Amino acid sequence: MVRHTLLVQLLVLLGVSLFSQQTPSTSTAAVALQLPVLLQENVVAGKTPAGTKIQCKLIAATLVAGTVIPKNAVLSGEVTESLAKTGNDPSRLSVRMDSAQWKTGSASLKVYLTRWYYPTTEASGQDLQYGAPASPKRTWNGMGQYPDPNSPVYKPFPTESDKPKNSVPDTPAAVTSDHPTLMKNVDSVRKDDGSLAIVSAHSNLKLDKLTTYVLAADDVLPATKK
Repeated sequence: MVRHTLLVQLLVLLGVSLFSQQTPSTSTAAVALQLPVLLQENVVAGKTPAGTKIQCKLIAATLVAGTVIPKNAVLSGEVTESLAKTGNDPSRLSVRMDSAQWKTGSASLKVYLTRWYYPTTEASGQDLQYGAPASPKRTWNGMGQYPDPNSPVYKPFPTESDKPKNSVPDTPAAVTSDHPTLMKNVDSVRKDDGSLAIVSAHSNLKLDKLTTYVLAADDVLPATKK
C-alpha cells in the first residue's frame, strides 16, 4: 500500500513537471512577428495601382525564422490591391513584402501592411509645452490626415513679446512614439488568398513615407474575413 501511494505521488509530480515545461513554448509561439518600417514612397489607394513595386526600410533589427534582419535592411514587395473610396464602397489597400536584403545577406518572407503605425508628433524645441500644459500639436493619424488642433488655449507658437530674452529659437522636429497605435477608422480584413488588406469606409487610404508602419504575417488584433 505504501509503495502504491508513493508511485501515485511520483506520477502526479511528473505530470506537473511536464506541463510546466510545455507552457512557455506555447506562449512563445503566440507572439506575432512585427516589422516596423518606413516606406520609400507615398502610397495612395486608387492612385497607386495594384502591381506597383515598392520598397521600405526596416527601422529596428528583427528576428525572422531564426535570421536576424538588421536595421536599415531594405524590404521589397508590391501593392496587391488599391481601391479608392467611391460612394458607399470603402477604400481598400493591400501591400505585401516578399524579401529583405542587406549588405551581408538576404531573406525571403511574406508579410503584409497592417492597420498599426507609430504616431508622429510635431515638437518645437525648448518651447514644446509653451502656452498650455498639454498642447495638442499636429499629429499624423496614419492614413493621410492631420487633425485640426482647434483649442481656445492652444498657442502653436509664442509671439516675440511672450518669449524671454536670449531664448533659443523654436526648432520644429518630428518625434515618433515608442508604441504603435491603430489607424483611425481603419479595419483589417483577411482575403480569400490568405493575405491582409486594410479598409476604410470613412476616407481614402493614404500611406506617408515619413510615417512608421507595421508589417506582419497577421494583424496584431483578430481580423474579420471578407
